[in-house]
Amino acid sequence: MSSRCGSAILRLVANSEKARPAKQSGPAKRGKLADVAVAAPSRDEAKLAAEREQDRLWCEQAKAGDRQALAEILRKHGPLLYRTVLLPRLGSEAAAQDALADTYMRVLERFHQFEWRGCGVYPWLRVVAMRIALDALRSRKRETLFEPADLSRAVDEAQKDLQKGVDVKLCEKRDRAAARERLEQALGAINQRYAKAIRLRVLQELSRDEAAAELGVTVPTFDVVLHRALNALRKAVHAEETTA
Repeated sequence: MSSRCGSAILRLVANSEKARPAKQSGPAKRGKLADVAVAAPSRDEAKLAAEREQDRLWCEQAKAGDRQALAEILRKHGPLLYRTVLLPRLGSEAAAQDALADTYMRVLERFHQFEWRGCGVYPWLRVVAMRIALDALRSRKRETLFEPADLSRAVDEAQKDLQKGVDVKLCEKRDRAAARERLEQALGAINQRYAKAIRLRVLQELSRDEAAAELGVTVPTFDVVLHRALNALRKAVHAEETTA
């Protein structure tokens, strides 16, 4: 795993912190208008419902043979599959891109098997992508945060999510949580100074100057520490794979 790829995976996990909504401040409004506002669907819910309806129409058209509709589905959901399903589990941007292309091909071949559910098309696409990633892990020796056994269990869980109708937001949340859990396990196995450098620069996304100040070193020294930290993380992940 190169430093660039390691950073990409770690930044993915950090993004889950940014996705949390800000806490509301100030007193809540009272009265009939407030009651109506509470009862009415939020803008986010209305937007989600509209997007899901668009997905449903595209799926109907795609199952009828409309390749443009299928392309729209993949264009919409492909980036999320890449960021939260493939890249964390394969550990390499190149491998994740190859897996995404294979996912698109598998979807093209098997979309006739898809049956619309209220949760939308993403959970089905997620299962397909996980199976592609599992095939990739089994066929290649890679240093990744996930092992084939981990991903095999994740595929089973994703299939259960699909059957239960779990929506895209919960799928994304679970995938990010799984990546963070594995990352924290790996960070716990390396020198804590190295782990702190990774958390400061990659997870918290501090600038080089800020991260160096937090660690109490100069910027050039911090760059060296971070490089060694990512190498240590790579070795820790590899050690877990060889002893599993």
